[in-house]
Amino acid sequence: METINAILWGPFTVGAILICGIYHTYKSGFIQLRFGRYLGGGKRSRTRAVMSALAASMGTGNITGCAAAISAGGAGAVFWMWISALAGMALAYSENRIGGEYGERYPNEAKGPMLYIEKGLGSKPAARLYAAACLCAALIMGCMSQTAALSEAVAEQGIMSSRTAGIIAAIAAALVIFSSEKAADAAMNAAEKLVPIMGLLYAGGCIVLIILTGSSLKEIFSQIITEAFSFKAAAGGIFGFSVSKAVSVGLRRGIFSNEAGMGSSVLVHSDGGFESPESMGAWAAFEVFLDTIVCCTLTALALLSSGKDTLSAAFVLCFGEPGGIFICLCVSLFAWAAMLGWCCYGEKCLDYFDRKNRSTLSYKIVFCLCAAIAGNISTAYLFGMSDIINVFLIFPNLIAITMITIHENRK
Repeated sequence: METINAILWGPFTVGAILICGIYHTYKSGFIQLRFGRYLGGGKRSRTRAVMSALAASMGTGNITGCAAAISAGGAGAVFWMWISALAGMALAYSENRIGGEYGERYPNEAKGPMLYIEKGLGSKPAARLYAAACLCAALIMGCMSQTAALSEAVAEQGIMSSRTAGIIAAIAAALVIFSSEKAADAAMNAAEKLVPIMGLLYAGGCIVLIILTGSSLKEIFSQIITEAFSFKAAAGGIFGFSVSKAVSVGLRRGIFSNEAGMGSSVLVHSDGGFESPESMGAWAAFEVFLDTIVCCTLTALALLSSGKDTLSAAFVLCFGEPGGIFICLCVSLFAWAAMLGWCCYGEKCLDYFDRKNRSTLSYKIVFCLCAAIAGNISTAYLFGMSDIINVFLIFPNLIAITMITIHENRK
């Protein structure tokens, strides 16, 4: 799995993401510095859309994914997660601005990246590829990898077996998504209430841990920057491998966390009642900032300040057994919220193939079954599968938003 990802996430993919990020940063007028001016206005449906997008992105990638990035790529991987977030803010802005404009232009069509890929890029096969890949991502990245991480965290605390935890997670998800004819409506209602609570709970816990460890934040940030471009391992060519791995893993985990460049957030934002396409894009950029720059950085600081490989071990070090239970609770909430958000995404992609919603019930059943079996599968394996699928979302989306932006500038 890692060999395949090393190829797929090699210099070409990394370069494409960074170059597109730089291009869209310039064309958006450096949206990273001014997105705040577009965040006002909108309807309550906007809040539901934003919370649903955050629910999907603020999954276990912020906790176990960030820890995996540091384990695989060293502290330097955090730097490249930041780079992915800065590039991602511009990409998220562009894809959502374009998604909003095409939604207004074609109000009776199924909205999302499939719409601007089909109409703007002029390629229905590419739009179908994107929708199919996003459906797979909903089942594997959004459902199975989240459930596996949840199950692993629960089993680590000795609360129950990972298999049992997976089944309970599936039942909990089913109670929400079967409570309404449209899974998306139920998921968005739940996300609106859950995301603020879980976000504040987790951020507060990390801040307290960082304070209690008494570590020097200056030294930690210096370690992150130094290891991102480390010359210590230059002998024997190890330097080139370690730096490239930090870049690759950092970008992969960053995208796994914030989903920028994948176009997935457009699926729920398109129905969010934003006051303008620019506002829709700005909120998406803000979500990337909150998800990776804020939340993932807190995770990284907690890990590096404690010197532990996992957040569970870090919190146990500072708080004893209650610390492990606290992280288990956070992982469970983040995973469950991400499952609901991605269930919504998958249903939106299904609508592209089936506008009469004849397959909605079957989709809900398959989604819950995937959650139920995920407790028996390795989290690392599912993370690897998710990285592979993400490539098939990123390239059609990046090509579409970049070509559309170039065409806009020629008018």
